[in-house]
Order: sequence, then C-alpha cells, then structure tokens
Amino acid sequence: MDKIIAFLNYSFNFGKEVYITVGNILIVILVLITTSYLLKLLRKLITRKMPEKDKEKFISVFGYLKWLAYIIIFLSTMQSSGVNVTAIFAASAALLIGVGLALQTLFQDIISGIFILIDQSVHVGDIIELEGKVGRVVEINLRTTRTVTVDNKVLIIPNHLYLTNSLYNWTENGEQTRESVEVGVAYGSDVQLVKSLLIKAVSSNPKVLSKPLPIVFFTDFGDSSLDFKVVFTLNNSFEVAIIQSDIRFEIDKLFRENNISIPFPQRDIHLFQNNNI
Repeated sequence: MDKIIAFLNYSFNFGKEVYITVGNILIVILVLITTSYLLKLLRKLITRKMPEKDKEKFISVFGYLKWLAYIIIFLSTMQSSGVNVTAIFAASAALLIGVGLALQTLFQDIISGIFILIDQSVHVGDIIELEGKVGRVVEINLRTTRTVTVDNKVLIIPNHLYLTNSLYNWTENGEQTRESVEVGVAYGSDVQLVKSLLIKAVSSNPKVLSKPLPIVFFTDFGDSSLDFKVVFTLNNSFEVAIIQSDIRFEIDKLFRENNISIPFPQRDIHLFQNNNI
C-alpha cells in the first residue's frame, strides 16, 4: 500500500511552480475519458433530428469545440488536484484576450450558425427577410448563410445578424402565403362593381391559388378615394413583387374598361377677398 501511495505521489517537476504527480495524471485521464463519453452522448442528442447535411456540418464544428472543452477541463482538473497552473494561465491570458477580441465577430457567427443548425429555424429553400432584404436560402454554413434574391443576386448574410435582428421566415408555416394589393377609386364609384373587378383581376392570374378564394376589403374612406385591398394566396411568395405588378396591370385595364377611375390627391382651395383693402 505504501508503495502505491509513493508511486501516486511521485512528481514530475517542470519548474519551480509547475509540477504534477502520477496521481494527478491518472485523475486527469479518468476525467477526460468521462468527458469524452458525455460529449459523444450530447452530440447524439443534439444531432438526432438534424438533416444529414446539417449533421455533418455540426459534427465538424463539434470536433473543434470538443478539443476546447478538453483543454478547459484538463487545466481545471489540474488546478483542483493541487497542481499550480496559475503561471500557465497568467502567461497565456494576454494572448487569449488579444485573440478573443480579434475573433469576436467570427465566434459570434459560428455560435449563431450552430444555433441555426440545432433549432432548425431556417432551412435550405426557405424564403427569409432580414433588414429589408428578401432571399431564398441556398446554403447554410457555420459562419454565413447564402441566399439568392429575386433578381438572381447572391446575398451572403453573417450568421450573427440572426441574433441581433428580427428574422422573417416567409415559408416557416408552409409554401403558401397571403399577399395583397391596395387600390383607391373615386368617390361615387360602384363599390360592388369595384369588388367584382378586383376579384376578377386576381383570379385571372395563373399563379394565384383558387383556394382559399380571394377576399376584397373596403378598408377606408380616404381623403381623395375609397380605399380597397384585395387579398389572395400564393404558393411561390418569392415572386410576389412580379405577381403584384401583373395584378395591378390587370386592375388598371379592367377599371378603364368599366369607367372606374383611380383618383389623384385633390385639395379644395377657397379664396376670400378682404374688402377693407
């Protein structure tokens, strides 16, 4: 027994303040083995519902994080086992701070990319709107997300923007979205005729779904017009601007054929004469 204790207490000196015993080495090895099994279990729990492509990306990043965890656990275990690692921390503190500040945004992007892969809030093929820009997601990487806009321009979004801005996912609830076109007509127009013409203009567009049926809302009595909004359903909201433009062309055509005028803003000016001058 004494020989075992003496063996465990045998120390390796690396300087005046840094040394390690055989017992410390065994404790570190045991802790690292336990940590390895726990990390594998954690990885399986996180990736079990991920698509295969996203799973591969996450596993590659998880490998780097695993080694970082090993280093932290190694140093912490050494410190708790009585090994003085303060000198190591002190020597590396300035370097780590400098590197951390330089790579702060990079780390934010990578962590955000991991969150996206885990919570599955954005998928390839989704149509998203971020900071007023709309695009279809074509690739999700750890640092950036690549999207293509309606005019076929590639938009590269740093992943940390997902954490600092409101993200609109147009297709989170499915491919179908409700869109609308607003128009004003002159006072005195036949509102029932306006309603039927708006429905006809929308229904004639082949990219508008027949179910659910388009709906027309009489939204307000405006300053210069009676205001209407026609609501319809699309299964390709990525082309919404083009479809809305086509519908407006058709509305203008039908209104002209049926003598429905779209007014411009008008103001009545009253002149008063001062007889005392």
